Amino acid sequence: MIIRVKQPENGPFPRPPVGSSESTSAFTILEVIIACAIFFMVSFAVIEMVIQGLSAARSLQQREPDAGMLAATLSLTNRLEEGTESGDFEDIAPGLYRGYRWERYVEEVGSNSLFKVDFIVYYNRSQGKRKGLSESHMSILLYKPGSPPGSASGRGGGR
Repeated sequence: MIIRVKQPENGPFPRPPVGSSESTSAFTILEVIIACAIFFMVSFAVIEMVIQGLSAARSLQQREPDAGMLAATLSLTNRLEEGTESGDFEDIAPGLYRGYRWERYVEEVGSNSLFKVDFIVYYNRSQGKRKGLSESHMSILLYKPGSPPGSASGRGGGR
């Protein structure tokens, strides 16, 4: 047995006839375009304010070098020798840390090529005044078996 459902003459979604008292309400394409334009103008204004705030915060930051940068570059070497070295940050980060200097003291602390390295990073006062920390210190231990024997091995000189 087949049951047939009779559909309205105007299709499954009947529309009121033209000129009738019933009317449908919808947005015109022009209204949608104007609403989208207003939405995007407001969105871009908010994004611009966020970007300006982030750039202002970035300009207030003070960049100071870290002794960890020196430790990272030293850990890449295969050999250490006892002694003192000093320099500035132009070879590590050119132009970024003007006026900052560093010193490194290397000494063997075990007869098995275990070295203690002390780092000091400071701002050179002759370059002008600088707010923030004037010095930072860091000590690390490095095992470098390919290094020449030092003072802890009973051979070689110290500082």
